[in-house]
Parts: sequence; structure tokens; C-alpha cells
Amino acid sequence: MNSLVSQSDLFEIPGGVTYLNCAYMSPQLRSVTEAGREGVARKATPWQIGSDDFFSGVETLRERFAALVGGDADGVAVVPSASYGLSLAASNLAPATGGEIVVIEDQFPSNVYPWTDLAARTGGNVVTVTRPDDQDWTAAILDVVGEATSVVAVPPCHWTDGTIVDLRAVSDRTREVGAAFVVDGTQWVGAAAIDVDDLQPDFLVTAAYKWLLGPYSMCLVWVHPRHRQGRPIEFGWVNRDGADDFAGLVDYTDLFRSGARRYDVGETANFVLVPMLTRALDQLLEWGVDRVAATISPLASAVVELAEPLGFVAPPAELRSPHLVGLTLPEGLYPKQLASQMAESSVHVSVRGNVIRVSPHVYNDLGDIDRFAQVLSETVG
Repeated sequence: MNSLVSQSDLFEIPGGVTYLNCAYMSPQLRSVTEAGREGVARKATPWQIGSDDFFSGVETLRERFAALVGGDADGVAVVPSASYGLSLAASNLAPATGGEIVVIEDQFPSNVYPWTDLAARTGGNVVTVTRPDDQDWTAAILDVVGEATSVVAVPPCHWTDGTIVDLRAVSDRTREVGAAFVVDGTQWVGAAAIDVDDLQPDFLVTAAYKWLLGPYSMCLVWVHPRHRQGRPIEFGWVNRDGADDFAGLVDYTDLFRSGARRYDVGETANFVLVPMLTRALDQLLEWGVDRVAATISPLASAVVELAEPLGFVAPPAELRSPHLVGLTLPEGLYPKQLASQMAESSVHVSVRGNVIRVSPHVYNDLGDIDRFAQVLSETVG
């Protein structure tokens, strides 16, 4: 797969700034910023906003996300956050009394709290897979999933260091034991390929402001057909059957709009954020996720190659994601202090746990990685 040349001109990153922190929050595409400006300006002339506008833009957004993840637009719900989407998933799953809900150690809290709540409400038990010494999350998860498992809720890669979970293997195992399979794709979707038609998760939840290059307060959820008759979190008007007929809104109905639309958050049409996210997904689809991954992966590998001689330790190549890598520090160094010192030199990374997390994107090139290595060497030296 051919990689992309640096796409930095499409972003607004100033010269002299080395931003290697997409896993924290992506920079904004110029086109996305412009879409936001246009969206803000629309409300200055509300007489130009028709009833169809409350639905047409959202339907386009569903189509774009479905194309990105290999699903159908009818299965896409528009919500404000990963925690909302995962809470939606938890509220529509019914584990057996005493059933086990499997998560992994130090999983992002948005993918933990809904499950601890579900366990408390249903008499279930949250089982946390301990971080394996060999960093093979997949084997560790498969060892835990069994006949007592009701739900497995995991990410494609660990958010702190990029160690991967083989979703194909976990999906197969959940089907064997009859467990639900929930994926928090926030640190994966947009940077690497995923196919819901192949994996068949019950829910795939993806916040927009990281690898989807979208705005904050947007999240997209793909819902398996078997859950599209479930109970929404909100009971408003916009997710009801016939909502597009404004003259008939007081003809109250218990029926919902088709597919996953019943799960949409209120004020779904958000005339600022929906166009921004749609524009971001348009760009990702134009590039192609495979090309995005082919561009980022050599940069992440170069990070490891240049950091290891300085005493930093990365997960094994076969167990780390192509876009996000955690570097464990040598003895005597402190992650927060190191990241702060690097930021003073305009090299931006994250601290997560006891590692420095480095996450490049298509706006980076090998010159950025060399700059990272230079500042890292100067900081630890």
C-alpha cells in the first residue's frame, strides 16, 4: 500500500511545533475549521434552515462512518461521547445473574464505569484481565473468557501504550460462549482498518476528536442489527417515527425511527459539529485508512528505533499498534517531568501511566521523528 506524503499543509500546525500526540487530541484540518465557521454562521439566518436540514446532514454523517468501518448507515447512532455510547451499550445488554463482564487492566474509564454499574444492577461481576508480563493481551483475554462470561468490553489497542488486542480472535471466542462483544474503537478507528461486517461486534463506539480528526463532543456508534430495537438513553422527539413531519410532532407515538437512529442524542442535527465531523471523515475516506496506516506505521517504528538506544523500552513489534507506541522510561527518569521538558522544546507527547506515549499522524514526517529523538536525547542526557 502506497503511503502519503506529509499532509501538514492541510492542518494549522505552526512551524517549529512537533506534534506527536494524536492519541490525546488531533489537530484540526483547515477544512474542518472552515466547516465549523460555516456552521456557526448558519444560525445568523435561521429562516434558511429548513426542516429537512435537521436530518439530511446527519444521514450523510452516518453514511461516511459506515463506509469507514465496513458497516451499514442504518446501524449508526450519533451521540456526544464514548461514555455515552458505552453507557448505551451497557443499558441494552442483559447479562445473566452472576455473569462476568470482562475488561482489561487500566482500561480507559469510559469503558469501565458503565460495566461496574451494570454489574451492580444485575448481580454480575466485573473481571479485570491483568496486564500480562509478555504483553500479549489477546492470549490473556482468551484465557479468561468462558461459559460464565456475559460481556467482553475491550479496545483494539491499549490506550496507554498501543499494545494490541486481536479483535478477530476475541470476537470468535465471544461467539463460542454466547457473550456480547463491545469495542471501544476510539484509539483505533481512522488510523487503522476495522470491519464490523467481519468482526460482528454488538457495539462499536468511537469518539471523534482523536483519530477521526473531528471535533470534541461527537461520537459515533455502530450497533449490530440484533440490538436495533432496544431502549434509548433519551426519550425525545427527534428519534421518533415521523419526526421529520414538524406539523405532526404532537401526534405522539411510541414508535422510533428505523435502525440505530432511536439511540441518537437530542439535538442530533448540531449544525456546527455534524458538518465538521463529516468533513473530517470525507478527508479520511479520500486518503483511505489503509494509506493512512501505511503512512503512520513507519513513523511509529522510527520512534522506537531512535528511542531504544537511549534506554527506552517499547512493546514487541508484533504486539504494538501501527500508530501509537508507549515507551517505558529507563531507571531514574520520571514521565511527567520528561514530557514537560520536551514540551518546552515544542515537542508534544503524552504521559500515560509510567510511559511516554507517542502517536504520529499524516501531518508528521521523519523530520519530526528526528526532532523528537534529538530533544529526547538532550532531555535524558
